[in-house]
Amino acid sequence: MKKVLNLIVLTLLIMGQAFAQKSNTYKILVGTYTQKTSEGVYYVTIDKNSLKSTIVSHSDKIDNPSFLDISKDKKHIYTVCETDGGSVQALEFDQFTGGFSHSNIVNSGGAHPCHIALDKTGKWIFTGNYTGGSLGVLPVKANGTVGEPTQIIQHYGTGPNKDRQEKSHVHSVNWAPNQKDLFVPDLGLDKIMHYVLKNGKLETGQPAYTEVQQGSGPRHFTFHPNGKFAYVIQELSSQITGFNYKNGALDKIETLSTLPANYTEKSYCADIHISPDGKFLYGSNRGHNSLAVFSINENSGTLKLVEIVPINGNWPRNFMIDPTGNFTLVANERSDNITIFKRDKITGKLTTTGKEIKVSMPVCLKMI
Repeated sequence: MKKVLNLIVLTLLIMGQAFAQKSNTYKILVGTYTQKTSEGVYYVTIDKNSLKSTIVSHSDKIDNPSFLDISKDKKHIYTVCETDGGSVQALEFDQFTGGFSHSNIVNSGGAHPCHIALDKTGKWIFTGNYTGGSLGVLPVKANGTVGEPTQIIQHYGTGPNKDRQEKSHVHSVNWAPNQKDLFVPDLGLDKIMHYVLKNGKLETGQPAYTEVQQGSGPRHFTFHPNGKFAYVIQELSSQITGFNYKNGALDKIETLSTLPANYTEKSYCADIHISPDGKFLYGSNRGHNSLAVFSINENSGTLKLVEIVPINGNWPRNFMIDPTGNFTLVANERSDNITIFKRDKITGKLTTTGKEIKVSMPVCLKMI
């Protein structure tokens, strides 16, 4: 009996140590483009103290799994395949072994899907199809696989930029805090489309859309933690526009540049995120290769530029702020690296750690 008790105690001790080790580690999934050496989706761990990173594993070959989302139980990954055909790939995933296995692949509802999001129930997937100019709605089955689209919403129209706005280009799908309002920036139309989810089907919201500055090219979108404000980053004009959000409506607050006043070369915004405490907003500049940092007035939602920081890489796409707010990781598509910055919670400023993760053409970062 004593031996059994000792064995139980030893087992619990080992489990406790293992849990402590796991809790001291960031676990990150990386979506990529596969034109060079990337195989698909990568699983990376980072020690929170030393910032030493380890590429644990990667999926079997997937074509351009650029953006992805993860099920609540962390056992299923859903990624777009950003190709002419346009598809969604479901993967089974074991975060403890790093094992990936393919579940199934279905049509995304349009060409070159570039964004994907699950709803809060985990029963529905929504895709933004860039070249297709469409929004796809796909069911998630009980076994974690994905069904064919049950709804495809096609956008129509053009913008003043003849090279980039010759048609609709749906760029992201974003849930409001109420998980009913879905906001869909369309780069080609200079509109943020508004839909409402009812019984697994999207209906046109009221209002149906919010217009932004002509030729600005709205891309990614985020809500403030207080649920009162929303912000869109505009690829073509390198700007961020803030809104008051209430009852499905977006009312413009202001628009600010993400670039230095004297910068005249080409640059294109990509991603936008707010710190967990709601005090700072960050946006990425491709070309200028930087992150713009703004403080947020939590009463009015207005922004004030804090700094514009070089990201030690080329062409920053997606980036992420860890849940503690201590670090910011930036996926640099053209320099094949993910750079890590220390974040000052008081000032919002970023300082390079000198640490990086080498992954070919990283596009999307998701923490498990």
